[in-house]
Amino acid sequence: MASSAAGCVVIVGSGVIGRSWAMLFASGGFQVKLYDIEQQQIRNALENIRKEMKLLEQAGALKGSLSAEEQLSLISGCPNIQEAVEGAMHIQECVPEDLELKKKIFAQLDSIVDDRVILSSSTSCLMPSKLFAGLVHVKQCIVAHPVNPPYYIPLVELVPHPETAPTTVDRTHALMKKIGQCPMRVQKEVAGFVLNRLQYAIISEAWRLVEEGIVSPSDLDLVMSEGLGMRYAFIGPLETMHLNAEGMLSYCDRYSEGMKHVLKTFGPIPEFSRATAEKVNQDMCVKVPDDPEHLAARRQWRDECLMRLAKLKSQVQPQ
Repeated sequence: MASSAAGCVVIVGSGVIGRSWAMLFASGGFQVKLYDIEQQQIRNALENIRKEMKLLEQAGALKGSLSAEEQLSLISGCPNIQEAVEGAMHIQECVPEDLELKKKIFAQLDSIVDDRVILSSSTSCLMPSKLFAGLVHVKQCIVAHPVNPPYYIPLVELVPHPETAPTTVDRTHALMKKIGQCPMRVQKEVAGFVLNRLQYAIISEAWRLVEEGIVSPSDLDLVMSEGLGMRYAFIGPLETMHLNAEGMLSYCDRYSEGMKHVLKTFGPIPEFSRATAEKVNQDMCVKVPDDPEHLAARRQWRDECLMRLAKLKSQVQPQ
């Protein structure tokens, strides 16, 4: 277990992502301080974390070697940001996805932190060069973008500001590994980072295929859940290419001309028109009605599936 002498981790923002981060850091044995602007929000978050950890323990899915009670004892609320950051080694910002709000938070942190703490943002799309512009401690700033829900999906994209120190990236990478996440390095910033660029490419072509009447929305989703997604749960697109021939060079020799021919037929960026959105929504609602109760139940089912998949992957993949 990490001792408090080594510092603690501060979570700024107690929403869904903030609560997940708090649970992850506690699972690694770190002291966690949860900061929010309202005491009631902190109380609600701590109660939510307690319920979730107890359920995870009952299901045998609690991360880390400590019991739920031991992990819960590591998490505390703090309504004063100045007090929260004292002795912190890592600060993970999790406020809503609003550039001005996040900049305000980082400017505030910049004025009260020391030269050692890492300032990390959970943003999914805001560029580090904009987010951390003008900060004195810019060398200590990094984006650590988790995938929702972070407790069940381990990937974390590490995206540096152009002036981020290499040691900041290395320390954040090591910390993420220590809490059981799977960090990957984005070597220079780009809009959407890597995960969302790949996700949006899939969404874009999926939308075009549905809009052009080539496939129904439900059958489109089957292509991923019962096809590509089966492979991609264990290996990525580049390794898939490597294995689908006698190595990458063989794959490109065999298939590159065919790929280029198909890729040239791709249409422009979809407008995501209301008419198509309504058609897709109608199809989706046959399976999952879009009222809060059905959506929440389906999300819970998704998370249970991800939990089981994570267990399977830990058994079949070398660590």
